[in-house]
Amino acid sequence: MGKVLIIGAGGVGTVVAHKMAANPGIFTDIMLASRTKSKCDAIAEAVGGNKIKTAKVDANNVPELVKLIESFKPDIVVNVALPYQDLTIMEACLQTKTAYLDTANYEPENEAKFEYSWQWAYHERFKEAGITAILGCGFDPGVTSIYTAYAAKHHFDEIQYLDIVDCNAGDHGKAFATNFNPEINIREVTQKGKFWEDGQWKLTEPHEIHKPLNYPNIGPKESYLIYHEELESLVKNFPTLKRARFWMTFGQEYLTHLRVIQNIGMASIEPVVYEGKEIVPIQFLKAVLPNPGELGENYTGETSIGCRIRGMKDGKEKTYYIYNNCSHEVAYKETGAQGVSYTTGVPAMVGAMMYLKGLWKENGVFNVEEFNPDPFLKEVAEQGLPWIELHDVDLEL
Repeated sequence: MGKVLIIGAGGVGTVVAHKMAANPGIFTDIMLASRTKSKCDAIAEAVGGNKIKTAKVDANNVPELVKLIESFKPDIVVNVALPYQDLTIMEACLQTKTAYLDTANYEPENEAKFEYSWQWAYHERFKEAGITAILGCGFDPGVTSIYTAYAAKHHFDEIQYLDIVDCNAGDHGKAFATNFNPEINIREVTQKGKFWEDGQWKLTEPHEIHKPLNYPNIGPKESYLIYHEELESLVKNFPTLKRARFWMTFGQEYLTHLRVIQNIGMASIEPVVYEGKEIVPIQFLKAVLPNPGELGENYTGETSIGCRIRGMKDGKEKTYYIYNNCSHEVAYKETGAQGVSYTTGVPAMVGAMMYLKGLWKENGVFNVEEFNPDPFLKEVAEQGLPWIELHDVDLEL
């Protein structure tokens, strides 16, 4: 049905490649490209059957990206590289009139800042070029946004309170490791907290607000209010929201390591001179921490991610909880990657499938909640991330 170019050969790229290769009726021709071609070759070999072509590309280099896209001629580019590279890849897609999909919003390399404004600014240009850009098609952002759209479509006349809850109750046996790119992960969780309430953004100190929440099949876990990018698009696309927040679990050992990393300056994105050469502390830290893509082998436990929503239906207040639990062990057995990579990679593959089937195809730049949630959720359940709905329950929030 379609040709696809995947850019990025980390844990998420591994999952996307495996899952696309497992759906040959949709993805008839697959290419995996990265700055390090040997990583792509290793993934292609693990998938087997000569199902995946590989290539070397610098995702920061627009002419290089354009050259690769023009030579392979994909129907859609799936960007699972670094968020810093979103704009160069979008630019290359514009120049070649190729559809685009990513899993995380753009952030500048020299500033820890999540904001969709840079990518939303491309809307008119994509519209005029007659191509689609699908933003934030991982799990969070991604599935959580689609859960919200599904709830608004089927279960509420008005959604008023949204809490996205993200629990990783897995154990990888390492003293300290991040579940995706350490540089992005540490920048994300050390920012000030931010949430939407009564028509405005409210700021908190990092990890200032926290409380134990009960997660299905897991139990109580201390959960911390942090800012996450899908809140920005959700409050725009669902203006009835009176409050929208994002909660994530962290173990005490993780937080202790994080505090030390910050206190000694290793989380800094400001360059320092060491032995006559400029290095960025957080990039050096990334080089010495465990590779997230290699955590899967001994990872036990599961993730639980979902949306707890309160609003009105037929004049009465209603509560609703929709979520997925994903086993790290099952994810590793299927794809060779741990659950956090799996929960991001499967939705990216399904989003590309929605585009190739013509179900999510509109000219311009769109966040996933702006498309029909029904075919996506049906497919994502069949592809390994089934979801569960609970009605009229205590949301704890």
